[in-house]
Amino acid sequence: MLPAEIAQAVKRIQFVTGRQVSDVMAGAYLSVFKGRGMEFDEVRPYVPGDDVRTIDWNVTARTGEPHVKRFVEERELTVMLLVDVSASQDFGSGRRSKLEAAVELSALIAMSAVENGDKVGMLLFHGGADLYIPPRKGGKHALRIVREVLARGQGAGEGPTKRELLPRFVRQWFK
Repeated sequence: MLPAEIAQAVKRIQFVTGRQVSDVMAGAYLSVFKGRGMEFDEVRPYVPGDDVRTIDWNVTARTGEPHVKRFVEERELTVMLLVDVSASQDFGSGRRSKLEAAVELSALIAMSAVENGDKVGMLLFHGGADLYIPPRKGGKHALRIVREVLARGQGAGEGPTKRELLPRFVRQWFK
């Protein structure tokens, strides 16, 4: 793809995925860890061992029995995309190739992560020449990921086997 075509494709993908992301996703992810986080979860009856600082005195006064507030801790996620843009992806249905689907899916996931304030990174497989983009926050970073997938998605070389994929990811992730 020429740079002008890449820029146009990025704008199109940004427009399409931007609408989908804002329609589907809302708010930050909540962790499964219970505690005194930022997000209120529920009020439940007090059981021995509960922290007395979490007693909801208004509900306790209304019901006559002690109740406590429970909170769910918000957590930030790191999203890692592993994308194969080798020649093995250069086929598909009559409407679009596997590579085009991978580009759109990568853009959608990256934009969703950014919309939720999460970090997003990528390991791009391109015929043995990997490109690692460390996880970061921000729309510009997500657009860089989309640009890299589009720019390198020329279908060169063979894609990695499943046996090769995990060790390559681990090597990049734990450098």
